[in-house]
Amino acid sequence: MFRIFSSLIIFSLITFNCRKSPKNPEECDFVNSSNDFFSIENNTDSPNRAFNVFCKKINVFGVIIYASSDVIDADILHAANIMAQYLDNDEDGLVDNPLVIENMLANKSCLIMFGKENSSMKKRFFNSVGDFYDEPIGQELFGDETHPEWDLNSPFDASLEEILHLITQNGFSKAYPSIFGEYQGSAIANAMDLARGGQFTSIPNSYPSGAWYSYNDNTCEYNCQITEYFYWSLTSLIGAQNYTGRFDEIAGEWKANTPALVQSLDPAVYALLTDTTYHLPLQLPDGSYRR
Repeated sequence: MFRIFSSLIIFSLITFNCRKSPKNPEECDFVNSSNDFFSIENNTDSPNRAFNVFCKKINVFGVIIYASSDVIDADILHAANIMAQYLDNDEDGLVDNPLVIENMLANKSCLIMFGKENSSMKKRFFNSVGDFYDEPIGQELFGDETHPEWDLNSPFDASLEEILHLITQNGFSKAYPSIFGEYQGSAIANAMDLARGGQFTSIPNSYPSGAWYSYNDNTCEYNCQITEYFYWSLTSLIGAQNYTGRFDEIAGEWKANTPALVQSLDPAVYALLTDTTYHLPLQLPDGSYRR
């Protein structure tokens, strides 16, 4: 089965407690510290916190992207450009939906980047974090799954997924809970239940034959299933999943991989995602914000 990089971090920055005293902030050199719109900064203003494992960061409309020293500058800059293009899809310098960014900032949303999933920096970070909570405000992205040169080919650029998860979970689902809320009965949940062939609060042994969304990770509960469904639907609608070989990679989980298939197979989610009320992105980010 195609692996979806959907490791959702559940922790709280507001009630953040440390079990161990973290070391001083890491230091790293910035070989390529900026591009046209974003500059990498030293993360030296979070003493005595687990965030000291990150030596650099970028601010995107108030949302911070933190990166450890094993993340190359090109990857964190790429993540910043992708995030900016999702939030400001018409690239006029203003966030398309102020209510979405307000909720992201209110929830202290952030993206954290490590060089790879088994990074020692990641272990240090989670060894220093206090108790986990039920409110997901952060999202992981790894450098080795980030592909700035991606152009509708394999391997897929995971920044397009993980950054969108952060925005939909902490922005759209909070700003419009009855529409995009990650719970049973919201409009997107009802659409997902149709796509799965029924309302399953846990992963079924097998999905109905007519289902076009069949996510089967048992660690992904109902709210997580909505996060993934939102990702698959929107990125298919804006063209990220339509290239040679992609259907074969993802068909075990998602079959509506083109805009036409989203519209024909899933008219319920198509109506939600094309409703201009919500100012969802209409163009696929290419990693070059305002260029």
